[in-house]
Amino acid sequence: MNTSSELDWFKSSYSGSEGDSCVEVAFAAEAVHVRDSKTQGGPRFAVSSVAWRDFLGRMGR
Repeated sequence: MNTSSELDWFKSSYSGSEGDSCVEVAFAAEAVHVRDSKTQGGPRFAVSSVAWRDFLGRMGR
């Protein structure tokens, strides 16, 4: 599994300029990684690309 430093993390353009209440995502070959932008070194989780696509589809994106 990739470490946080090996991933290119980004957050939504809808996130406020404060950056204190958003999640960040990073795409890797094996999964989409998700973490809290306030605790970048803290816990994160990963889901398959298919699960991420299904999630976004259910969100109306």
